[in-house]
Amino acid sequence: MKEEILGAGVDLFLERGFNAAGVKDITDRAGVPKGSFYNHFESKEALAAVALERYGDSRRLSDLANQEIPPVERIRRHFEFLRDELPDFARGCMFGNFSAEIVDHSEPLRLRVKGSFDQWSEMLADAIAEGQEAGEIRASLDPRPTAHYLTNAWEGTLLQARADKTGDAFAIFFTITFDALLT
Repeated sequence: MKEEILGAGVDLFLERGFNAAGVKDITDRAGVPKGSFYNHFESKEALAAVALERYGDSRRLSDLANQEIPPVERIRRHFEFLRDELPDFARGCMFGNFSAEIVDHSEPLRLRVKGSFDQWSEMLADAIAEGQEAGEIRASLDPRPTAHYLTNAWEGTLLQARADKTGDAFAIFFTITFDALLT
């Protein structure tokens, strides 16, 4: 039952956001009685903390460390995977969505979101540094700020794609990132 609630929570947080996803909505989606929610989660905030972790695990960050694939290619594949997860331009990224909606009101969730962004940036920074060592990425870039820039640019790309309901923002992101920045 806990897994059903968690899965429904992840889906609804992505579809509606934290505030618009009520406990009853989550338990209805999970097909479980509302009272059972509190047998597994202390609060909706507690569910959201676990949902952020589950969502982070689904981002396949470990692919960024796969040294069998050249660094620039693995960074591109990573962002292609993230893009391909959003064909309807409606869901966005839970990290970004929660950043905009809830982090000013919940310190525990703010810290979880920050940790998620930090982990993502670190994985990207390591791949960028490997690309520099391999001569694929120019040495003048500082890997850590470049990685933070890429996560920020990606989150902005998602917002623009959702507003436009087209893939134009993705095309711009990939062109600038892989034809200009990481060359």
